[in-house]
Amino acid sequence: MTLHMDAFLDRVKERGEYENRQEAQRAARVILALLGAHLVGEVRSRLAARLPEDFALILLNPLQSAEPLSPERFVRATAAWIEGATPRTAAWDVGAVLSTVADAAGDDLLQQVLLQLPAGYDLLFGRPEPT
Repeated sequence: MTLHMDAFLDRVKERGEYENRQEAQRAARVILALLGAHLVGEVRSRLAARLPEDFALILLNPLQSAEPLSPERFVRATAAWIEGATPRTAAWDVGAVLSTVADAAGDDLLQQVLLQLPAGYDLLFGRPEPT
């Protein structure tokens, strides 16, 4: 089930405690562009199909990543792309956006997404793996 743009942004706005949808949208664009660089093939296509169209296109046409970023470097890269962000606020941004993406993906698809990512991303999606 695809979330509509307004519903998606409202969730990100609420979770990120942003003042407005524009801030939520800016964070979502950056984070989905970074995430898209880490995913390939059918998993990326299936995840894109569950996102609002604008965000699906960002996920499918990502920033190029030379190597998979660890969760810590993913947060640092987010901070570098969002004006005025710090690693702490970027971690908040990542959590707000990726937990909303996790909701849209559903558990089965999220498991496949996590298999393509370095260890530790389950925490960024707000879905810690049981140890």
